[in-house]
Amino acid sequence: HQVRGTQEYRDRSDLTHMTPTYRPHLHNMPTREEQIKALQEREYDILVIGGGATGCGVALDAASRGLRTALVERQDFSSGTSGKSTKLIHGGVRYLEKAFLNLDYGQFQLVKEALSERSNLLKISPHLSEELPIMLPIYKLWQLPYYWAGAKVYDYLAGRKGLESSYFLSRGKALEKFPMLKQDRLVGAMVYYDAQHNDARMNVALALTAASEGAALTNYTEVLELSKDADTGKVNGAIVLDRISNKKLKIRAKVVVNATGPYADAVRKMANESVEPIVSPSSGVHIVLPSYYSPRDMGLLDPATSDGRVIFFLPWEGSTIAGTTDAPCELSFTPKPDHNEIDFILSEVSSYLSKDVQVRREDVLAAWSGIRPLVRDPSKEKTEGLCRNHIVHVSDEGLLTVSGGKWTTYRQMAEDTVDMAVKSFDLKPKHKNSRTEEIFLVGAHDYYPNMYIQLIQEYGLDVGVAKHLAKTYGDRAVDVADLTQETGQRWPMRGIKLSQNYVYVEAEVLYAVREEYAVTAVDVLARRTRLACLNAAAARDCLPRVIELMAKELNWSKARRQTEFTQAEAFITGEMGLSQLGPKRGQPSRPIGKKKETATSYYGLRSTRRSGGGL
Repeated sequence: HQVRGTQEYRDRSDLTHMTPTYRPHLHNMPTREEQIKALQEREYDILVIGGGATGCGVALDAASRGLRTALVERQDFSSGTSGKSTKLIHGGVRYLEKAFLNLDYGQFQLVKEALSERSNLLKISPHLSEELPIMLPIYKLWQLPYYWAGAKVYDYLAGRKGLESSYFLSRGKALEKFPMLKQDRLVGAMVYYDAQHNDARMNVALALTAASEGAALTNYTEVLELSKDADTGKVNGAIVLDRISNKKLKIRAKVVVNATGPYADAVRKMANESVEPIVSPSSGVHIVLPSYYSPRDMGLLDPATSDGRVIFFLPWEGSTIAGTTDAPCELSFTPKPDHNEIDFILSEVSSYLSKDVQVRREDVLAAWSGIRPLVRDPSKEKTEGLCRNHIVHVSDEGLLTVSGGKWTTYRQMAEDTVDMAVKSFDLKPKHKNSRTEEIFLVGAHDYYPNMYIQLIQEYGLDVGVAKHLAKTYGDRAVDVADLTQETGQRWPMRGIKLSQNYVYVEAEVLYAVREEYAVTAVDVLARRTRLACLNAAAARDCLPRVIELMAKELNWSKARRQTEFTQAEAFITGEMGLSQLGPKRGQPSRPIGKKKETATSYYGLRSTRRSGGGL
């Protein structure tokens, strides 16, 4: 598998301009129907259950070693925890602090491993990830040497794979960089570097890259039961349901990998009903605020909230994301943000912002909850506590489970899992060692930072749209641009938007269906584009148009279109928090200093307010 390093590509002096006829290297991806058919035609070396970051990472690692690999996902790729993260690729400064305070070597190792993986993820997906400086405000003098020492140790642990060095800012410089910051008793600030990514798009890129390496993988394919060898009682495959065609399939495999994150115990019980649970689900709520709440190029970390938790306050996709909470929760496939958690985040955010920035509930544009799997190693005593590290375990029934860890370390988790599969089940891979450190994800091969300029010049796209396409699709942005329609305006010439206040265009709906295994309207609104995560009301407003475009591509009946609308509206209202948003009784109903028409237009709520619903 030959790839071109993106840095080498950027540095080429003979780089020619891209034209509409330019095509990056494309793998002829099989359709979803072809993938479903392939699942039944052979015995696989590895069957992965779960299409989150870890599951798709395992599929990519296994397939790239030459193992026959299949993957099934009950919902959509990244529909669970992997699409509802804090969007950070980080070592974890809070884990580093705990490592020192508790003399916890395991936490220390987790930070060091994550910092190494952070560097690799930036290398293999430069279009989907970028460095981000994060500010630690200092309001007490004793915090200055404490934060300084912590940031420098964080830099040191990254070693040669580090990003920019951390640095101290005086009070004046801190306010210059983050003007919204509370000024009272501010001493200064430490700034350290981590990275940020588009998590769901990264997950989809992992799935597509695994498919390009030969893995057969399908979404909306639910495992009903695990099959076992009649003689040995060992797991040797699964009976699954294609939820689109409603047909059952039998998949045969030498190894079945349980990579279902917080739902790992449910799969473990399919192999053995009497197993003790190893997962304690924990809910993490995030909220999205307008872009004016934070600078475009600087994040903020509150390392000690009123109840001891940590809150990040970060620019993301043209908005501001704040979170996360960390509280025990019930397991659910449709987790919903709790209004108390939303209020908690708003309260903590307001305590760090200037008094002239009024933090109000009606400014919340979306909110969601992701369920993290905190795990206990089943091979150890039950009295041992939960850990943030990942575990890889083979049960007596031959089910291989991987769980725990974090987004940043998905690649190492996948490598450890495939290593365990090869060792424990005597598999014969073509390549003994993992190759994923060198495999660039789909879209990264020929990406370069100024690609958006060629998109503007050759297609007449809006600047924001062109930047978005380049950063989202990398070297495949031109294929999305090919699908854009004329606007009928002098400028931009092409690229009809789904929502006027956001950069997503109708062509992305077509591309998602044709090239990225999007099956439902929610797939498009929440995971191929991120509109539902950024503005729940705007996503609901453009839902009919998305369904109209998808219906033409997929030949949906009138009944199917209605089902899509009902299910997508329920998702936006519940999981994206629309029902929880808006001002409480007695609070102002619009942003101060704006006329009502301007305010509703800004938030994308005009049609929502007109219909009597909304925030």
